[in-house]
This record gives sequence, C-alpha cells and structure tokens, in this order.
Amino acid sequence: MSLSSPLKINYHSPEEEIAFGPGCWLWDYLRRSGASGFLLPLSGGADSSSVAAIVGCMCQLVVKEIENGDEQVKADAIRIGNYTDGQFPTDSKEFAKRIFYTVFMGSENSSKDTKKRAKDLADEIGSWHLDVSIDGVVSALLTLFQTLTGKRPRYKVDGGSNIENLGLQNIQARIRMVLAFMLASLLPWVHNKPGFYLVLGSSNVDEGLRGYLTKYDCSSADINPIGSISKQDLRAFLRWAAVHLGYSSLEEIEAAPPTAELEPIRSNYSQLDEVDMGMTYEELSVYGRLRKIFRCGPVSMFKNLCYRWGSRSSPLEVADKVKHFFKYYSINRHKMTVMTPSYHAESYSPEDNRFDLRQFLYNARWPYQFSKIDELVKELDGEVAFGETSDQDRSRANGVGMGVVAAGSGDPKSGL
Repeated sequence: MSLSSPLKINYHSPEEEIAFGPGCWLWDYLRRSGASGFLLPLSGGADSSSVAAIVGCMCQLVVKEIENGDEQVKADAIRIGNYTDGQFPTDSKEFAKRIFYTVFMGSENSSKDTKKRAKDLADEIGSWHLDVSIDGVVSALLTLFQTLTGKRPRYKVDGGSNIENLGLQNIQARIRMVLAFMLASLLPWVHNKPGFYLVLGSSNVDEGLRGYLTKYDCSSADINPIGSISKQDLRAFLRWAAVHLGYSSLEEIEAAPPTAELEPIRSNYSQLDEVDMGMTYEELSVYGRLRKIFRCGPVSMFKNLCYRWGSRSSPLEVADKVKHFFKYYSINRHKMTVMTPSYHAESYSPEDNRFDLRQFLYNARWPYQFSKIDELVKELDGEVAFGETSDQDRSRANGVGMGVVAAGSGDPKSGL
C-alpha cells in the first residue's frame, strides 16, 4: 500500500474553536438525544448571543456537509428538521427556523436596546423568535407573597433593602428558567412538530466560578455550549463571528457593557455586571486559572498576584481583591454542584460534579488565610517604608521568594 502525501495541519484560532467545537458538539448531542431542536432564552447580551451564534454556525456546518455529500448528516438533518417528500436542508436560515427557538423574556427592567439586539440577531440566524413579557408572572408571585406576609418587597433604588433587591432579581431569573422549559416542551406540539426541544444555557466559566448567577435560573438548562469559555474569549468570538459567520449585529452586542437588567433603569443608575461583582472579567479570568489550574488558596494567590500586579496595585489592594474573590467563591460553591453539563474547551471548569471533588462548604471568613495575608501586607508595606530599592528587594516586595507558584508566574493567556 502506497503512502499518502503529508497532510497539511490546520490549527484553528481560539475564535474558530469556539465556533466549530461547540457547534459540532451541539449537533452530535442533538442527533443522539432524539430531540427535535434547541430553545435558547436570548437576552441580547454577549453570553446568550454567543450561544445563538454557535447554533447558527452549527446550522451552517450542517448545510455545508450535506453539500459535500455527507449522507449521515443529511439523514439526521431530514429526521430532526422533519423534512418530507425528498426535501433536505439547503439554506442554514431555513434549517434554523425548523430546529431553533429563541425567546426574549423581557421585563419592565429590560431596555429597548437589548430587545432590538436579540431580534436582529435572531433574524440573521433564522431562528423562530418569540418576545415574551414576564411582568404579569412576576406581579402574580409578588401578590401571592403579599397575601401571605402582608409585605411587598422593593428594589434598592426605590428604598428597599439588599435582601429585597436580591429577592426581586432572583424571582425574574427563575421565572425565565421555568418558562424556557415550558416552551421547549410545548412549542413543538403547538407547531405540530414531533419530539421535544433541548433548553440551552448561557453562563460562562467566569460567572460560574464567581457564582454570579441565580441558582436554577437560565443558567440551569439541558446543556451549555459556553460553560468553559471566559468572557474575554467570548467577546473576541463575537467580533470574529460578526464577520466570518455573517451576523453583523454581534458587533453592537459585543460593544455593549454587560448587564443583567434585573433592576430598574434610572437616569442616575444602570446595573452593570462588573460593578455588581466587584471585579472585572479580566481579573476573574486570572483568579480562575490560579484557583483551578494552579490550586492556589488565598495566601498563595495573594503572593502570586503581588508578583503579577505589583506595578499597578499595592499589597493592600491586592489583598482586598483576593479576599473579595474568595468570599464570594466560597459562599457560592453550592451553585457549582448543580451546574448545567457543558462543552469543555478550557483547562479547568468551575463545575464540581466532575472537575472539583473538594468540599464545597467553606468558612467564608477564611480566618487563618486572611490573617496570614494581613501579616504579609504589613511586612511588604514595612519593607517599602524602609526604602528597599534594589532589584532583589523589589522582587521580594512583589512576592518572589515567598512561595510563588512558578508555573503561574507569567500572565495567563486569554485564548483557549
């Protein structure tokens, strides 16, 4: 048997990996599960729009493989898309209309901009798009609560407490999960389609690690294509997909500041994710790699970040950031035990079911670790006060020689 010519290896960019990897994974899961399609709560934000674009890419890949003569893909597409009389998919948008529902579940706190962005993207992909108001359901639940307790919670901007404010946000988030599963099971029946639809989740790896999501909200789904992808990588993917997948509305979506839109919009107040979290997505990506890949606890993470961020942040500022992260990481660990099964392209995952089997109940005060960090802050501040200026001393002040994890000494890459 003669040898073939050497094959040219094609290395995909991180953006292409986000498009093609989860896209193929979704198709394989869809055809094996016996489902008839996907349903996605589409908010018009970066995360859910990334998932929508990946499904759109999946539809494009299916049509392309059929054109290339793949009979298995063709047979699966005919069955899933419920084609008859010898028909089969020849247009990705027409195919998406058959197998993909997108639903904008707006409330009084939703902006017209996000509603329009969701509709524009759905039109570009070709999904069957619905616009649903959840205000009536929210009001019904609050009326029931008022009947039971005699009290009606208020948002913080309207004079309510933090507890009231959080409760009102969680009600909206959880209603969306219930509506998503209801629509996924009943919409096919309404449209005389066989089978059921799978609900897609859209929480990224950073939010999963931080616990910046409501337990059993839209992050709870059947499967999640972006569960191991960081916000930084998703934004790069959106810019790429706007050009290479032909979904130009993604440019505007990527440029918009991330917001949950669960609180009222006021002239002097607008809810923003990074403000709510108390950290940037860029910082959160660094925390995730240090915690999950390099197994850093509070003290070792503090030492490492003193080295990384020593030129821009004081030891006290780094200490505050590390304590803030570990506080919310620990109190939200219970959410990580019930995360939606995800496609995994990263070298770590916040999911506890398969990837992190350590205890999930931590002392959120971290008394020993945080006190040790305080001691190191005083030590480092003291060295600076006594005027240590040599290269060796500056290295010590930045954490070198205090047990910094050598493998993590370089800045982590944002790519996959």
